[in-house]
Amino acid sequence: MTIAQNQHAANEIAAPLDLLLTNSTKSFAGRMAPVAPLARFGLSLAKQPVTLAERGGGLAKELGNIVAGRSNRAPARSDKRFSDPAWTHNPVLHRVEQAYLAASDTVEQLYAAADLDWRDAEKVRFVLDNIIEGLSPTNNLALNPLGWKALIDTGGISAYRGFKAFVRDMASKPRVPAMVEPDAFNVGETVAATKGTVVLRTRMFELIQYAPRTKQVSEVPLLMVPPVINKYYIMDIAPKRSMIEYYVAGGQQVFVISWRNPKARHRDWGFDEYGQAIIDAIDATQTITGADQTNLSGTCSGGILASMVVAHLSAIGKADKVASLSLAVTVLDQNQAGFAASISERAAEAAIRQSSSKGYLDGRAMAEMFAWLRPTDLVWRYWVNNYIQGRPPAAFDVLFWNADTTRMTAALHKDMVTMAINNDLITAGQATMLGTPIDLGTVECDSYVIGGIADHICPWQATYRSAALLGGKDNRYVLSTSGHIASLVNPPGNPRASFHTAQVDHELDADEWLKTAEKQSDSWWPDHLAWLAAHGGAEVDAPSALGAAGFEPLAPAPGTYVLED
Repeated sequence: MTIAQNQHAANEIAAPLDLLLTNSTKSFAGRMAPVAPLARFGLSLAKQPVTLAERGGGLAKELGNIVAGRSNRAPARSDKRFSDPAWTHNPVLHRVEQAYLAASDTVEQLYAAADLDWRDAEKVRFVLDNIIEGLSPTNNLALNPLGWKALIDTGGISAYRGFKAFVRDMASKPRVPAMVEPDAFNVGETVAATKGTVVLRTRMFELIQYAPRTKQVSEVPLLMVPPVINKYYIMDIAPKRSMIEYYVAGGQQVFVISWRNPKARHRDWGFDEYGQAIIDAIDATQTITGADQTNLSGTCSGGILASMVVAHLSAIGKADKVASLSLAVTVLDQNQAGFAASISERAAEAAIRQSSSKGYLDGRAMAEMFAWLRPTDLVWRYWVNNYIQGRPPAAFDVLFWNADTTRMTAALHKDMVTMAINNDLITAGQATMLGTPIDLGTVECDSYVIGGIADHICPWQATYRSAALLGGKDNRYVLSTSGHIASLVNPPGNPRASFHTAQVDHELDADEWLKTAEKQSDSWWPDHLAWLAAHGGAEVDAPSALGAAGFEPLAPAPGTYVLED
């Protein structure tokens, strides 16, 4: 597989969070065959006999033309599955390819003709995507010419390698083809490699302080709150691609929370426990640096928690502990986005019961759900590469991080799903944090909010609406190119990268805002670094040692919690 293909796969490792947090608790059969939506799909088509006859007749006629060699049917230019010349020049394979494409197109037409509400349409779309992609002749060992060529080139060894990889992958969850070899990278050496030390360890998290690289640093420290679904090192993914490394080199005093991977005994950790953990980390950064404030930055679900914490601090008269709030790909308004996209109360209750019975939501189940929501790029591409061709997948750091899954506690899962189904954060006082009713309008510190234009988890329009919920007078919104992950792992120097930026305008919706925003080339990282510097207080001498009294170094970065399964 090429680097470009792996980068494309990295862009696709995203899915609506409502599906991840609810469908991940269902069995494979339950996800693949939602009985009621499929029944309504079939009933809708049964009421359209003329449409069925026309589509069936059209397919039969085209199949006849394909057999006779008179069809001009060809894959779309973006469809790389049939790129091998044998699919064009071999008459049998060419007809198989054309028949598959014709049948797929007929299914698409029938789907478009069905009269479904948007929830049923999403669920039927998921099933049809997996059926259509799964039946592609390129996935067939007996038909794919790439498999035969590999068999000849390796003297049959490719078949042994493919079978061995298949047995390994199917032996345990997530039971999909591996996107990266489990030993492709080493945490602390080739990923999560920025120098630092653990200065605080609690039962919930380790706090890592990073070694300065400049003689002077901003007085106000930066505390990064990662998502609770994966491990923190997406922000320290690899040298020269690490956000943490970049900010340290830019003169920031960087701290990051490394969440513990919870087990069943931690089932009661919910919003309040995670919120208190963030407050404990804020207090530690201020004790260690001697600063009175902290710049707080949260990503995805970590951003939700960080926003609620700042609102809580505001409510109890401690808003000045936070100098600014940065949110990356974070949805606070769940209307038609993220969690609430197609979730029902019944599905939410079933998901909560399932995680409660185990004490956690299994990260491997979420990884499996990720994959089947993007079957072409995250399942079948690797099926062909790993099993049919018998090749190891190319090493790619983001895919390695994605496979390094974590669990979510039952209490946090319940809190997240309940908050989402009710869209609690848009109404003052409907959600609580540490006993305090939450009103995001009281978050009056300046905010910097980042969205990804191709984000499947957190649609950028929803992240813009979320920025508008915050009460600060100087809130800046940035719209980056790429999706959920690639918009974050976005180091300077990419000629294809760009971003739009402007102040949040409460009078404009997201699309109207985009028309007024300034487009800039390259990464948004330098813009954010300059913004942080403006909110970082005076320039002070960099610390000569990490930690402080009561916060002595415990272990070198990346710490110990990140290594726990």
